[in-house]
Amino acid sequence: MTTYILTYLGGNQPSDPEEAQKHFEEYRTWLTSLGDAIISPANPLKDTTVISPDGTVTPGSTSEMSGFTIIEANSQQAVIEMAKSCPFLKIGGTLEVSELMQMNTKTKEH
Repeated sequence: MTTYILTYLGGNQPSDPEEAQKHFEEYRTWLTSLGDAIISPANPLKDTTVISPDGTVTPGSTSEMSGFTIIEANSQQAVIEMAKSCPFLKIGGTLEVSELMQMNTKTKEH
């Protein structure tokens, strides 16, 4: 199995509490339908800060990334098929599917 990240970009927040609750329930149902494929289901982002190469720190984001889900699957195409039914698309959001690369970050002791 390979690990993938499903990135949430943009999207329009529901305008009232009832609509927000309905969307949240649709999202929970969708996540539940993915079963054991879900490694880390819902990871919304907030209070993003950008640090530029010159050290400048600016509040806000340079992208529309609003969160992510980590999924384990046999192929990227399988994750794409899962993503096609994500309720985030109903609120004007866009999804990106990427394979998570494993990096060896251990350092050798001398």
